[in-house]
Amino acid sequence: MTPELVKYLSDFVTERRVEQFNRVLEYRTRYASVILEDIYQPHNASAVLRSCDCLGIQDVHIIENNNKFNVEDGVALGSSKWLTLHKYPPQKNNTISVLESMKQQGYRIVATTLHTKSIDLDEFDIENGKFALLFGTELTGLTPEAISMADEYIKIPMFGFTESFNISVSAAIILHFLTHKLFRSSVSWKLSEEEIIALKYEWLMKTIKQPELIVKRFEENYKIKN
Repeated sequence: MTPELVKYLSDFVTERRVEQFNRVLEYRTRYASVILEDIYQPHNASAVLRSCDCLGIQDVHIIENNNKFNVEDGVALGSSKWLTLHKYPPQKNNTISVLESMKQQGYRIVATTLHTKSIDLDEFDIENGKFALLFGTELTGLTPEAISMADEYIKIPMFGFTESFNISVSAAIILHFLTHKLFRSSVSWKLSEEEIIALKYEWLMKTIKQPELIVKRFEENYKIKN
């Protein structure tokens, strides 16, 4: 896609919608991302996606080892439509291959777990490079493979008898704290112009009725002019 095509498509939605896209894209980031390992409860999965959308996280990586990841629309409220979901169906060494790939892309793997090396959330250094927050399944948490491959470990300070929050609550708390800290920092966390154009194109295509016909019309007109 090109900026000219995106501009052309923008004429087929309301000005208010275009302004909303621009406003949301101002706070979208790929400096931080989320990895979900084997989440199986649709309510929790959907709530995490909703938090990611609300807090500016664009990429969610979904590892399906034993459980298929399902979205409950009543909870997600359409948030998955605006996110980039990377799904990894069950295969041998699924978690290992996904985490290795993320590391190759320059991400620090940050496990959210009560590990002996876990630091409190407010001690985490957001300026030390891109990071991917890793959340595990509801009952047993992260797999041993995930924990061993993590570069860093964080936890939410707890002051009650219960040792942990529900995963969707944990994700919301951690993402809220770290994204707000990120937005106030000097880190270059914003999307590139190319990424903004690509996402705007994707969102417009999901919003417009029969977008393929409009794109075809643009391409035909563009050929005539050139």
